[in-house]
Amino acid sequence: MNIYSQTLRVIKIFHGTTVDGPGLRTSIYFAGCEHRCPHCHNPESWDMNAGESMSIANIIEEIVENKFNVTFSGGDPLYQNIENLTLLAKEIHRLNKTIWLYTGFTIEEIKDDEKYKDLLKEIDVIVDGPFMIDKKNIDILFRGSTNQRILKKNKEGLWELYEEYNK
Repeated sequence: MNIYSQTLRVIKIFHGTTVDGPGLRTSIYFAGCEHRCPHCHNPESWDMNAGESMSIANIIEEIVENKFNVTFSGGDPLYQNIENLTLLAKEIHRLNKTIWLYTGFTIEEIKDDEKYKDLLKEIDVIVDGPFMIDKKNIDILFRGSTNQRILKKNKEGLWELYEEYNK
């Protein structure tokens, strides 16, 4: 199997964004989300068939071209083909880039699920939880509502609050 020919459903790739993690980042907005959070800032991403089918090779090409760290957003990237998303994440790490993952799932819902085990090994930071309008706060970093957490792996490989960004 040629991993570079495997595809993922991409709505848009933003280069040099500063809203999806620290510094300038390449943010990949993947199609599909079943969370359907009321007042979602990106409801057009809910459609699993939105955007276009892009090969891992084409996505990597864009990442290499722009030299920024990477954010997986959407929709919810975890509604993609997880094997292909894991292949992409491994390739991104081979380029010595960090990966932030935005998901409407909580870490408690996914951390012990075999389906996500290999992918989570490749993720550096997770912003977890659904957007909740009653907890909306425009003054917090990299999140839309206060129930969402920014998590990083500690030395033991366990997920913990990334204190610097959860103030």
